[in-house]
Amino acid sequence: MGKNKDKTWKPLATIITLILITNCITQTPTQTNQQQKTETKPITILHNEYSQEKLRMIQEDLMGRDITDKKVLEAMAKVPRHLFVPKKYRNQAYADHPLPIGYGQTISQPYVVALMTQALELKPQDKVLEIGTGSGYQAAILAEIVKEVYTIEIIPELAERARKTLESLGYNVQVKTGDGYYGWEEKAPFDAIIVTAAASHIPPPLLEQLKEGGRLIIPLGSTKYYQTLTLIKKKDGKLETKHLTTVRFVPMTGKIQEKS
Repeated sequence: MGKNKDKTWKPLATIITLILITNCITQTPTQTNQQQKTETKPITILHNEYSQEKLRMIQEDLMGRDITDKKVLEAMAKVPRHLFVPKKYRNQAYADHPLPIGYGQTISQPYVVALMTQALELKPQDKVLEIGTGSGYQAAILAEIVKEVYTIEIIPELAERARKTLESLGYNVQVKTGDGYYGWEEKAPFDAIIVTAAASHIPPPLLEQLKEGGRLIIPLGSTKYYQTLTLIKKKDGKLETKHLTTVRFVPMTGKIQEKS
């Protein structure tokens, strides 16, 4: 699991975690006085430029909807999203919508990042492959939860920028410049694969590199309009498919375009 070396964010992450725990507890008559004191204890928010925006994102855009996985909420609370977007958009970093990161690409809205991560039902020892590094934000969220994260970006400039950002924050994520259509065979198999670009079909190499019992999530459908966020589980050599919601991602590029 990667750890953020920026110590100024650790207190904020701790504070928000306390808020999450408090909000998830239902009081019962059998609770002890000590438990009640813990739940009602005032929480001091670390004052910085983005603390209030981050709190609002966690409470309203995530917890206020259907994000309930504590590991995901804690990861979203810890990662400094504003450091993954261009400086001119940092005042919007915690708003629930995509933001441009250059080269025709975007960083996904926080809710979609959380939803996709939650759907994968990640475990600490999992090895995860991400297709479409972009800014590196999704990879950082994954690195807060699992042991190994591998990510592939087809645009060299974005791959290098993401690598530098992740390294500067202390995340142990392996970044590769290449076509995600082919996956990362030498690092396979993976417990989970997350595709953060729209595709008309699932690249066969990704299914081959998915472990038995593994999960893959991908926006499937029209690469020009909208897609269906689709979760695939490999069970007994067969694929179980679940459709989650309608989304809109930038199109996956490379080999997949030739297959469309």
